[in-house]
Amino acid sequence: MTPLFAPRLRHGVLEFPVHHMRGGTSTGLVLWDRWAPQDLALREELLRHLMGVPLGGHNDRNRQITGLGRGTPTSNKVFFADIERSSDGDVLVSTLAQLAHNHDAIDWSVNCGNMSAALQLWALDSAMVSSAGDLQIRNTNTGVTTVSRMHAEADGRYLAAAIPGVDGAYPAVDLFMQSPVGAKTGRLLPTGSVCDVIDGYTVSCVDVAVPMVICDAAELGKSAQAPIAELDADPVFKQTLRSLWVAAGLRMGLRRRDGSLMTGDDLARSETIPKICIVGQPEAGGNIAVRYFTPQAGHASMAVSGGCCLAAATLIPGSVAQQAARGLPPIGSDFADVAVGIENPAGILDATVVARMAGGLPEIGSAAYRRSAQVLLRGHVPLYRASAALVAAVLARAGQAVVSITEPTVS
Repeated sequence: MTPLFAPRLRHGVLEFPVHHMRGGTSTGLVLWDRWAPQDLALREELLRHLMGVPLGGHNDRNRQITGLGRGTPTSNKVFFADIERSSDGDVLVSTLAQLAHNHDAIDWSVNCGNMSAALQLWALDSAMVSSAGDLQIRNTNTGVTTVSRMHAEADGRYLAAAIPGVDGAYPAVDLFMQSPVGAKTGRLLPTGSVCDVIDGYTVSCVDVAVPMVICDAAELGKSAQAPIAELDADPVFKQTLRSLWVAAGLRMGLRRRDGSLMTGDDLARSETIPKICIVGQPEAGGNIAVRYFTPQAGHASMAVSGGCCLAAATLIPGSVAQQAARGLPPIGSDFADVAVGIENPAGILDATVVARMAGGLPEIGSAAYRRSAQVLLRGHVPLYRASAALVAAVLARAGQAVVSITEPTVS
């Protein structure tokens, strides 16, 4: 990263360098970790300024007009990223912060598969790495390592791909999640059961890349083909979902970032875990149909981490997902690729699970999905209300790279 793209002072205001990017069906920022304060409170202050969320407390009327966030959870994501060099190859280390438009709390507990697709393009655009190919990405939120793969054409342009939920073809990114089972709980089945009955509903709790609660749409009186806006607008249904994910989260033993167990109140407010979805039989050429929640809001398409989890769940004998799925081959005793088409509001998400059957349950070696990515803009964001402590911390981190700009006054 060149000093020209370092933090700077302009007319006495600290300006912080950002890449505003799209990865898959999410948008957000990617920041070079080296410029950011190490102190957590100051990092969180920086994020609130950049994304336009309340600096303190709760405000349901906030529309993020002072920042780069866009209101929905899928567009309120920020990655801190850097490259670690070693004799074994470069590793991109990433940490995700999930924000919400209406309060100051920031969730550091999960990764985002969609936005992860933007990281290799960021590294290339920032000259952190010099060529496309395989790049390991280690996520500090979950400990999961993903291999990102891009392809350069002879003229230097990147191979493009079109994906559901995105209009047009953009640089293609293949993401391979390595050993994704138990990302948050250490177990494929965090409750110890293929199915659990909660409040009279049968659900499957599965942890592959992200912990998720999978529900039968018909049991809830809904269809897995229903418009997501219609589901989001049903308060009784949404309250039922909340009760299910809270109870399931307690059974799964989900934990805060500091390692302590999440309470029911924590889970009810959570913007990230557990994910929850309703599933049904496919109708448009896929293997299963889904409507997915983050959990507070319905997703306009399908998160890729959740897609990998659901795809793996279709291979678990007797699970809610397996009972809804159609057209999948039997799993043998040797590792093999299993393609799972997941119908969602934007089309079909194609996931591949590398699995074999062992002891009555699938053993998941890796899970892969294709996304596309783009740079929306690169530049500096003025932090007009930054605290003195934040300014001092950023300037100290940047050191000699800081540039102070004072333009001449126009008479």
